[in-house]
Parts: sequence; structure tokens; C-alpha cells
Amino acid sequence: MADVLKVILRLRMSSHDAHYGGGLVDGARMLGLFGDVATELLIRHDGDEGLFRAYSSVEFLAPVHAGDFIEAEGQITAIGASSRQMRFEARKVIAPRPDLGDSAADVLAEPVLVCRATGTCVVPKAKQRPVRG
Repeated sequence: MADVLKVILRLRMSSHDAHYGGGLVDGARMLGLFGDVATELLIRHDGDEGLFRAYSSVEFLAPVHAGDFIEAEGQITAIGASSRQMRFEARKVIAPRPDLGDSAADVLAEPVLVCRATGTCVVPKAKQRPVRG
């Protein structure tokens, strides 16, 4: 693809996202973010939300906790007649510092890769339409 379409979402994991002891966030939350990224990619490319068909690989690489700011990024890597191959990465960019205070946090000098995945989405031909801008 000559012009790579990329989408980035950034949000803070809340205490509601924490599923396990110690404020640990369930890995499925990262997959939910990837689903949102995929939806935006499909809207930007095809003018339709499409459907997420399958993940072909998922790797959980580092823990995510309540209070972490996560940046989820995705891009379309291949385009078929109705399928769209995508690659995703989620990085921790800000982490809380409870050792320094209740509201202390650090912007990380280097983002921490917490999850990566590849998957396939589908937009039926009848729903595809050219998108401008």
C-alpha cells in the first residue's frame, strides 16, 4: 500500500477496567481496544464498520494496571476484495506512581509494548463505498 492508513487511540485504564488483584487489567481489554481501532480503520477505508472475523495471533507482553494510559495503534496491511488484514500494537505511555502519592504519574521515556496482534476484518462488497479525505 502506497499510503498507509493508521489509527491511534489513547485512553486511561480505570479502576473499572481492573479485573484482577493489584489493579491488573484483563488482556481482553486490549483486544477490545484493537476492535475499536479496527472499526475506525474500516470506516476510514470503506465507509462502513465491517466485522472483525478473527485474530491470527495475539501476544500479551507486559501487564497493564488501572491508571495506566494505553495507546492502541493499528494499520491495514493487506486489502482483499472484502477482507482487510490488520496489525495492532498497544503501548503503555503513562504509568501511575503510587509510591510518590495518590495522584502521581510518570510519562514513560520509552513506551512499553504490552500487546500485539494481527487479524482479519471483512466489509461485504455491497457495503463498501469510496471514502474521501
